[in-house]
Amino acid sequence: MTGRTAPPRVLTIAGSDSGGGAGIQADLKTMLALGTHGMSVLTAITAQNSVGVHGVWDLPTEAVVAQFRAVVDDIGVDAVKTGMLSSPALVETVADLLRPLSEAGVPIVVDPVAVSKHGDALLAPEAVETVRTRLIPLATVVTPNLDEAAALTGQKYTEEADLRPAAEAVHALGPAWVLVKGGHLPGDAVDLLYDGRAEHRFRAPRLDNRHTHGTGCTLASAIAAGLAAGSDPVAAVAAAKTYVTEALARGFALGTGIGPVDHGWPLRP
Repeated sequence: MTGRTAPPRVLTIAGSDSGGGAGIQADLKTMLALGTHGMSVLTAITAQNSVGVHGVWDLPTEAVVAQFRAVVDDIGVDAVKTGMLSSPALVETVADLLRPLSEAGVPIVVDPVAVSKHGDALLAPEAVETVRTRLIPLATVVTPNLDEAAALTGQKYTEEADLRPAAEAVHALGPAWVLVKGGHLPGDAVDLLYDGRAEHRFRAPRLDNRHTHGTGCTLASAIAAGLAAGSDPVAAVAAAKTYVTEALARGFALGTGIGPVDHGWPLRP
């Protein structure tokens, strides 16, 4: 007896969040909720909860390579999402692994994670240049917020009018599409998707809910799930924005700090 056809396969390459709200844990929950099969390459272990990041331990590059080869060489992938890559060595290793996939047309979503929701640094300053020159040029979609766009480009972006200039500056680094996230701005939550020619704006009302941990990881993973299922980048981002907006609306308290968004809302009655 043969099993049914496997769902689209999505690989996340990222760090863990022991509190379960962000990182690998958020990625896999999102991928499951959106009907895909999530797989993982762990790059770092964090001691993390609702109030902050209390420790970070990078995995050896050989462990990252072994995980990647085990998954890709046997199971294969329909899309990849990258998250926390805290050191130049990890970024270089992952870029080398992803280049053949990029050349083969596998969609790659790069979330250039710089800081946690609590303000803790997750990307070493010396790794920013490596992300800029080695990883971002491989991206089908790169998803910086305005602060991350500033770190990547050396410019300052502080208002909604800066979304387009930020997108243009990041696009010049070589990705196919840039999604600049404006969720930290006042007013509606507006994100801008740009491919070097046209822009698409995605607007949602700002929600009165402080439990927003894992938003960036969740959005990038949702985009990767959409691309793996065959959606074009505009449709994948639109669907991901809808999914994340509802997950934010349902965010819940855990611990004494910032709780997570509800990744599993599509699965609930």
